[in-house]
Amino acid sequence: MSSTVARGAGVETIGDIVIQCASVLSPGEAGRREARDIVAGLLDVPRSWLSLNCDAPVAADFRAVALTAARRLAAGVPIAYAVGRTTFRHLTLDVDERVLIPRPETEVLVDVVLARCGLRTAVVADIGTGSGAIALSLAFEQSFGRVIATDISKDALAVARKNLDRLAPTLTSPVELRHGSVLAPLAGEKLDAIISNPPYISFTEAAELPPGVRDWEPAVALMATADGLSVTRQLVRTAPDYLHAGGLLAMEVDTRRAGVVAEMLLVDGRYREVEVLTDLTGRERFVAARRV
Repeated sequence: MSSTVARGAGVETIGDIVIQCASVLSPGEAGRREARDIVAGLLDVPRSWLSLNCDAPVAADFRAVALTAARRLAAGVPIAYAVGRTTFRHLTLDVDERVLIPRPETEVLVDVVLARCGLRTAVVADIGTGSGAIALSLAFEQSFGRVIATDISKDALAVARKNLDRLAPTLTSPVELRHGSVLAPLAGEKLDAIISNPPYISFTEAAELPPGVRDWEPAVALMATADGLSVTRQLVRTAPDYLHAGGLLAMEVDTRRAGVVAEMLLVDGRYREVEVLTDLTGRERFVAARRV
């Protein structure tokens, strides 16, 4: 709310900014709705708050920030990147083109983990953390001994670092950021849970992705070789080396390949309690198992 100021002569209001943003977006109600989304996102408030505070004045530089976001959205930039932030569970996260935009379905993965990790869970790791959404949500919602967040992309870790630094006072668990591929940054660790939303789109499926995803989000976080399963196979193969007996492996997967991933775990022989779980729309989206 730091972008609002005391009202004075010539000071623009929230309502003024919404109108100006709408003028560069879609015509009619669609543009006004997009404009409200932009202003609400920049102020980190619900859209309903805008209606109740349309006469609230804003800081002098807010108009330029909002119009820049509106022009980016009009050019096809996803709204989370245009605004520079998005919500995930109870958190507001900074995001840009260096990281995936956290999805509502991935929020369910956090529920899967929390439901299977008791209060005595010591160390958990989020592999391919991106913006830090999963790791920071876990650290915010439950007290762990440590939460380790890894990523192969140093750019992604820079975004995660920014989010961690801002959210640190609100977290109930310490979070460590580590750079490296898949489980390599965990050398020497024994963990109670490994969580990952790995890249799982095949390169041959890239053309099927919505333009807002295909043209803007980082390919390294979206796509993998071997029909989209190369990183998932590596997690299944190597996670037992890092998990305590009874430790949890929980992954988001492509809905078309959940059965294949479950079969990987069963055939491996080092897992028990293999589960295929559904997302908010009832699609098979998550696979979880425990180390024998």
